[in-house]
Amino acid sequence: MTVVFPIRDIPFSHSGSWFGISPVVGLHAVADDLHLVSHQNGMHAVLRFAPARTATVTATPARLAWAHGAGTVEAAYETPDTVRLRGEGLGMAVLVAESTLTPFTGTYLYRDPVDGAAVLTDYGTGRRYRVTVLAGDDVEVRGVEAVGVAERGVVLGDGPWEIAIEEYASGRAPYRAAVTFDEVVKAADAQFTAFADRVAPWRDDRTPAAELAAYVLWSATVAPGGFLTRPAVLMSKHWMDKVWSWDHCFNALALAAGDPDLAWAQFRIPFEHQDDTGGLPDSVTHSEVLYNFVKPPVHGWTLARLRHRIPGLDRAELEAVYGQLVRWTNFWLTVRRVPGEDLPHYQHGNDSGWDNATLFDAARVVQSADLAAFLVLQARELAALADRLGLHHEAPAWTRCADELRDALLGQLWTGDRFTARSPTTHDTWSTDSLLYLMPIVLGDELPAAVRDVLAGRIRQHLTAHGLATELPASAHYEADGYWRGPIWAPSTVLIEDGLRRAGCTDLADDISARFRALCERSGFAENFDAHTGDGLRDRAYTWTASAYLTLAAAHVERRQR
Repeated sequence: MTVVFPIRDIPFSHSGSWFGISPVVGLHAVADDLHLVSHQNGMHAVLRFAPARTATVTATPARLAWAHGAGTVEAAYETPDTVRLRGEGLGMAVLVAESTLTPFTGTYLYRDPVDGAAVLTDYGTGRRYRVTVLAGDDVEVRGVEAVGVAERGVVLGDGPWEIAIEEYASGRAPYRAAVTFDEVVKAADAQFTAFADRVAPWRDDRTPAAELAAYVLWSATVAPGGFLTRPAVLMSKHWMDKVWSWDHCFNALALAAGDPDLAWAQFRIPFEHQDDTGGLPDSVTHSEVLYNFVKPPVHGWTLARLRHRIPGLDRAELEAVYGQLVRWTNFWLTVRRVPGEDLPHYQHGNDSGWDNATLFDAARVVQSADLAAFLVLQARELAALADRLGLHHEAPAWTRCADELRDALLGQLWTGDRFTARSPTTHDTWSTDSLLYLMPIVLGDELPAAVRDVLAGRIRQHLTAHGLATELPASAHYEADGYWRGPIWAPSTVLIEDGLRRAGCTDLADDISARFRALCERSGFAENFDAHTGDGLRDRAYTWTASAYLTLAAAHVERRQR
């Protein structure tokens, strides 16, 4: 069955494309009309699609349609950089989203004397957008060679008409249609269906959100370009259009079984920009690499799962990753560990990925239990990988490192009934009602039974009807839309569900998985969710949320089949 999705929440795009079509142009600003939005130089609305009459919009993975009465306009991707549109009974204006042209801003429109196409050179994206009329006579090109304030674009009458819009760099041969519009739609549908069949072959009516989750991932994938030297799954083709250095791990896990090459590319992307200290960037996208913060070291935990799901990983790739993971681990043990201290520290909440969690209210520079737990798992994976690669002389050192970090975690941050945060300079400790304090459950059966039991009990207190609230719902600091101070998030859900399962708390793990899957089936794949109402918050087309659903659903189906 063809999935239909709300265009207000999820952009219409195509795997490999650097642009999408969406009405959303900002965090709190939603345009009335759909826009062609580029993501090569940040989110940038380039063109506005204005139907001649108020129209109802319908979106599927292969086809976008505006309808008014018997009149329709349809759009479909022919290739990742070319979209075709046709209309009959409904006019459409394809206009520059920003009409003011100054020497350094705006969009310049000219008619190419080679083929007569209308070409828009956009200062914001640094790209060209060519509109070629394939059929129809009622066409007006406005704002040709205009400077200053002017309406620029192509206005099409009630038709029938057809156009192609291409995004490219400096030049290309005149566009010639090689296939019909219907063939374009059919090909796009086949490409998406093949992807969905690879990453979610298990989907059925008991996993009703699986196909839409697959589309969110497929449509947010971009071709290599700029600083991204591999195909990359952006967090979204809304404003969260980057690869952050822990988000990519969850996308890799969801893709691993069905599309191992794309999964492995996701895991490797941040490591290609590892700095001289071993630190990973905060984020990577086409036009920038940011090192203002780092992200938590969930990469050892991730790699252990990827090696299980992609058994044929190339030895040379594993050797490269081993060296990079060693440097990433040593970054925390040197650059982020005060001399004489056993535990490393975060320098800001953003380093943890839980930007504004209440754990960071007392101080930003903290030794945190989640960080130590992740590094224990990372050192364990390095020991296992060293043995796999025949580096048997290195494995014992990583095992010893993991043991020492685990002992320091339990000896310095565990009070007997909770984990605390600790200043690396004053050694003051504190605790809040953030779910982040309970993240050491990721150690699973490596934790003493008494610690596991206490953590499981406290985790249950965070569980609402829809999932795990990131701040205890009874807390005075709980905020319904407080980012990491209350809402339900995908990565914390996946990590905790996995840790509980390995700790033997399978009933609680099953419950958390079921509630989160039901939440996505009800509210889609938002960046996060109101823990009480289940409503989606912030960016509504977030790939790691879709990946979390696919990961949990696939595991649930496997357990059911067993």
